[in-house]
Amino acid sequence: MHAVIMNEFGTAAVLRPGEHPDPATRPGWTTVALRASALNWHDVLVRQGRYRSPLPHIIGADGAGVRTDTGEEVVILPSLDWGDREEAPGSGWQILGDHVPGTYAELLSVPTGCLAAKPAGLSWTEAAALPLVGVTTYRALFSRGRLRAGESMLVIGAGGGISTMAIALAVAAGASIAVTSSSTGTVERAVSAGACGGVLHSEPEWPEHARTLSPGGAGFDLILDPVGRWSESVQALRPGGRLVVLGANAADTAQMDIRRFYFGQFDLLGTTMGSSRDFAGLLDMIDRCSMRPPVIDRAFPLDRAAEAHDYLERGRTFGKCVLTID
Repeated sequence: MHAVIMNEFGTAAVLRPGEHPDPATRPGWTTVALRASALNWHDVLVRQGRYRSPLPHIIGADGAGVRTDTGEEVVILPSLDWGDREEAPGSGWQILGDHVPGTYAELLSVPTGCLAAKPAGLSWTEAAALPLVGVTTYRALFSRGRLRAGESMLVIGAGGGISTMAIALAVAAGASIAVTSSSTGTVERAVSAGACGGVLHSEPEWPEHARTLSPGGAGFDLILDPVGRWSESVQALRPGGRLVVLGANAADTAQMDIRRFYFGQFDLLGTTMGSSRDFAGLLDMIDRCSMRPPVIDRAFPLDRAAEAHDYLERGRTFGKCVLTID
């Protein structure tokens, strides 16, 4: 099969097109002929060697395609070996493309339980962009964050796949959502996608500016922080509000005013990609609600995966970058 193969860790240039053996047949696993694969920041970390993947290796967590045994059109849950507890994954949990060959290829073999019917109405690129960011955001907002209709939320760092998915899910759930960004243009695009407003987190005292967008200026019920600015983010919560953290691109550590935190009665919730139960909840919500499809910023042919990574790392995307596979 044709694939993008990584023989060493490093910059995007290590992603090179080539030929690779087809996936082996094994019980409980199914081969999928991929039609599209979506990029995630996690792919960049795998490429850099953060997850000690085997070499040579095919990266990629997100994909959609056709089952080679039944011809069914499917999307792929990239959460492998979650474990028995919904509260958190077990010790054997991994993301597709970490150690198991991933989706930057014509063919992929995954546990059959990780396959679900492709949602009606989604294109191949939209379907490929759904699973990782969709199940991650669904878990953050609903399984962990307990977001309900009528509540308000703020998402930090508008523009990426998490934030654009958060807008779609929050609006579908009947919640209002505001955003932050370092770019006025990105805030405007988020408002066009359904956000009620936004502020620039590059400006001083941005949490206070953000609070003015919450009901009565009292602060948000829920804040979603996928970048790691939560020592600032918590300042925009209402008393008793919830802060859900699921990323650390902007910072690896944070300082917290402990007294202010416990007097505020805040919840601080960590989360990751979700389970098969979260994925089922996401797909059910898509089926029941009128939701906008995943936002696609740009599509690249499979062989231009290195160029796609360069584009992603420049940090100017709004929505998802996708690889198309003929």
